[in-house]
Amino acid sequence: MTDVSDEAFAAYVGQRLGEVPGVLAVTLGGSRAEGTSRADSDWDFSLYYRGVFDPAGIRELDRAGEVFPVGGWGGGVFNGGAWLTVDERRVDVHYRDLDVVEYQLAEARAGRFRIERLLFHLVGIPTYLLAAELAVRQVVYGRLPVVDEYPDALRRSAPARWVADAGRTLGYARTAYAAPARVAETAGAIAVAFACTAHGVLAARGEWITNEKRLIDRAGLRQADAVLTGLQATSGSLIQALDEAAALIGAAVAPFGLAGP
Repeated sequence: MTDVSDEAFAAYVGQRLGEVPGVLAVTLGGSRAEGTSRADSDWDFSLYYRGVFDPAGIRELDRAGEVFPVGGWGGGVFNGGAWLTVDERRVDVHYRDLDVVEYQLAEARAGRFRIERLLFHLVGIPTYLLAAELAVRQVVYGRLPVVDEYPDALRRSAPARWVADAGRTLGYARTAYAAPARVAETAGAIAVAFACTAHGVLAARGEWITNEKRLIDRAGLRQADAVLTGLQATSGSLIQALDEAAALIGAAVAPFGLAGP
């Protein structure tokens, strides 16, 4: 496999994962699918199964890799995966229950979603990320439902909810964290509020996103950094930072007819 093309590598991993009992389809996602990868970028694959699935077969790709059981990442819509090295390339594998995917796709088309906690994500993940994956990923094995457009119902429902969450977060932080001069908590609340707002902005635009790595940048909210720079352990400094965050959030969502915090 050494020195094979990216296309050949994706096809190889897709085929090998497709041979694991219970797997119906495999997709390539992340920066590799979006054309924004660097030479050292990971390879993100998702395998789709229905019913019973035993991830033990994934070890054939990398005996030393870390393969989690189904539900090993806390359950929910992102219910486990594996971290492997294949042909000296870092490969992340994610498990996707096709019954859950199809249900959440129908929910997204109806404008309904939940937000689930997931490690490494500031605000968790909206369940419509399963639909987003179908929209932006490349199928390298099998067949999957087609997602052509961002659902109108989701564009109507998601922005208001995300922006409301941002406002509530800042409001709570004002009395619980800023007033008693708790810097770490205030900073965390501001970061969460900006991430929520970014989700809302992208939903209002009808743009899919599958993780938080470029969330703030894509929403045009990089000014969040300036709000957090130089925070001091005084209630006045922290309340001022909350006011600045609220103003930036209000300006970001106003073009979509949404009221800021």
